[in-house]
Amino acid sequence: MSIQKRSGADYTNLNVLIMGLGLNGGGLESARYLSQHGATLTITDLQDEAALAQSLGKLRDIKGIRFVLGRHEMHDFENADLVIKNPGVRRDSPFLRVARRVETDISLFLASSPARLIAVTGSKGKSSVASAIHWGLTEARNHGLMRGNAWLGGNITVSPLLFLDELCPEDDVVMELSSWQLGDLRGKLFKPRIALLTTILPDHQNYYDSMESYVADKRIIYQGQDSADLTIATDDVWGQSFLRETHARTLTYTENVLPAGIVGAGLSNVSDTKNGAGFARLAADTEAFEIVPAKLRVPGRHQKKNLLAAALALLDLGLPAPFIRETLGAFSGIEHRLEFFHEVAGIRFYNDTTATIPEAVVAALEAFDAPLVLVCGGADKYLSYSPLAQAASKAKALILLAGTGTDKLRILLDKAGLPYQGPFDTLDSAVYASFSVAEAGDVVVLSPGSASFGMFKNEFDRGCQWKEAVRRYNLSMFSSDKPRA
Repeated sequence: MSIQKRSGADYTNLNVLIMGLGLNGGGLESARYLSQHGATLTITDLQDEAALAQSLGKLRDIKGIRFVLGRHEMHDFENADLVIKNPGVRRDSPFLRVARRVETDISLFLASSPARLIAVTGSKGKSSVASAIHWGLTEARNHGLMRGNAWLGGNITVSPLLFLDELCPEDDVVMELSSWQLGDLRGKLFKPRIALLTTILPDHQNYYDSMESYVADKRIIYQGQDSADLTIATDDVWGQSFLRETHARTLTYTENVLPAGIVGAGLSNVSDTKNGAGFARLAADTEAFEIVPAKLRVPGRHQKKNLLAAALALLDLGLPAPFIRETLGAFSGIEHRLEFFHEVAGIRFYNDTTATIPEAVVAALEAFDAPLVLVCGGADKYLSYSPLAQAASKAKALILLAGTGTDKLRILLDKAGLPYQGPFDTLDSAVYASFSVAEAGDVVVLSPGSASFGMFKNEFDRGCQWKEAVRRYNLSMFSSDKPRA
């Protein structure tokens, strides 16, 4: 049953249990929001106080929270009026089966938000697309083309509860949603003005029992839409199935030339599509017009495809094509997605830590014209590493991080006769190895193609540690103490 919208979002006298405080803000912001709106809170997490120290420290100013850490107690779930589930908690948990009502920070937000919603999901590119749409909507307001404010939240590690009380009907909220977050919305009121699905690839097969069950959660993004809304998807098999199924208007985007008679966006017909501009056609019998410039601030054909999708959303929200083209041309990308962060001795370093599937690493390999030193590997998500192994020869050198996924990748690399260094169980060792093979004019990219379990708290922690390790080594180059591999 969907949560009912409350006047003034009043949760006074409700006994609320938050299941999973976590490290990325979802449980934290749920606690803050519900406490500010009158709820009596209990927070339970299987991690102990030491592991959750950072999140717990941010709740010190909230009085009266009861904590149950390092375990869950069944009676807490039985006695709670409302359980708030962290997206990482499996929906088949026996504790949730006894709960009277289960919600998430996303469903609480949807129950009370007055703003227009643009929702983005997919396997690859969803963070970049969501951020580019938010960038365009923010710039439109800076130029007086729209009223209100633009907000960004969801899986991009910003809980929308953080800004819910500040929203008004003239605002736009861009929400990046994972398959887990969407799965938690099944059966609830969810009707985004725009539902945008990026490329679907095998992912999270350590969580789902099949690709079909993974994609079934993705489909929830458009299932509440009608003809007043818009669904945007790619021209591949999955994308076209979404566009056939939705009850909303549809637009297609492709990294190829947009076929005649198709409404949507594609790249210009040039031999090197990395240098091509993006064009859109909004009616089958009209001429295409440019919406994404040939030259972007973030490299790669996949980034240009991301911006094509964002441009279609911005067009449907009423922004003029020349403004969209100029604005997206100035978009500098986002942290952890092919993020350029350092240069020393003519070597450029990039952080692509959110490339957590092998196909995302292939996209990174294809994004650069310069010789590339690739740092990859990590924990297995029950995915095939064949795409990465087949493309690995494009790298000047391979540096491997330790992990169960790396063990699978090494078998393929050894079979293909491709050399590599590692696997290394520290980033300092990987950085040392990178500097040993990189030369002026090269790029060094951390693009793991794997999960971060074991060595890091999460993929964002991995990216931050990578940047720190590179800068730390750079400083050591000018000292007498050399780091050891």
